[in-house]
Amino acid sequence: MNNKEGNNKRSGSRSNSSRPNSNKPKPAMQKRAQGPKKVKVDAKAAELAAEKVEKKPNQAPKRQKAKDEIRLNKYISNSGVCSRRDADIYIQSGNVKVNGVPVVEMGYLVKPGDIVNFDGNVLSPEKKEYILLNKPKNFTTALDEGQEYRNVLELVKGSTTSKIGAVGRMDKNTTGLLLFTNDTDMIRKFTLPNQKSSKIYQVSLDKNLKYEDLEKINKGLVLDGHRVFVEDVSYIEGEAKSEVGLKLRSSNVKVVRSIFEHFNYDVLRIDRVAFAGLTKKNLPRGNWRKLTEQEIINLKNA
Repeated sequence: MNNKEGNNKRSGSRSNSSRPNSNKPKPAMQKRAQGPKKVKVDAKAAELAAEKVEKKPNQAPKRQKAKDEIRLNKYISNSGVCSRRDADIYIQSGNVKVNGVPVVEMGYLVKPGDIVNFDGNVLSPEKKEYILLNKPKNFTTALDEGQEYRNVLELVKGSTTSKIGAVGRMDKNTTGLLLFTNDTDMIRKFTLPNQKSSKIYQVSLDKNLKYEDLEKINKGLVLDGHRVFVEDVSYIEGEAKSEVGLKLRSSNVKVVRSIFEHFNYDVLRIDRVAFAGLTKKNLPRGNWRKLTEQEIINLKNA
């Protein structure tokens, strides 16, 4: 009996010792290879975004733009008929056809060889041209002054084959810098009353400008119910007091004339010597030159 108990005890101890000790640290499990995580939120967000795109009216399906392709509104603007903003209106109203098919989708891409019909006329896109002229006297930007005075376009006739127009107006007596371009957005930008680039004029008066009048002009004044902000006005060094330099943002020469006439001065001559950072340097009177790429960039950012 005792022997059996002893044997049972020994066998029990052996069986217990063969079991792994639960207190011993378990070997670390190898990490399972992890694939890309599936984020359900992103899938839902993508689905919602797709729905939003579908809901947008007149939205062309997005695809990668090829090298020679161009947006339809830019194509129209390049042709010179209107700005990009106005082109969008024409597109949405169904007045634009590409290869005979009406296009109303915004962002439509035109390929080389496509025929674009705008409001009944076939368009041909032109390269943007920017020409700077140092205008002489007795030439005008107006087309309705008869045969007595010649138009400024005669002076830049050989500069380009594109149809260009003057940025702003100049009468026959005003000289100096005048910009020409077929970029309708540029023309519109510089004819807006709230545009921010500076122009500098040299003004010749019939008599010396009084210092008190110079101070009044420098503070700004109201003309025809509109406030005119003058950036700077000063006498020209080494010249008579009747020679005055005027810096302001307006490209309207009539405003320059009206400022001095408001104080009972007669304006004999106006010469624009600077226009939005462009100067008359190396540009004799009556000559023109094309703008550099950097000058064009500066004008667009002015």
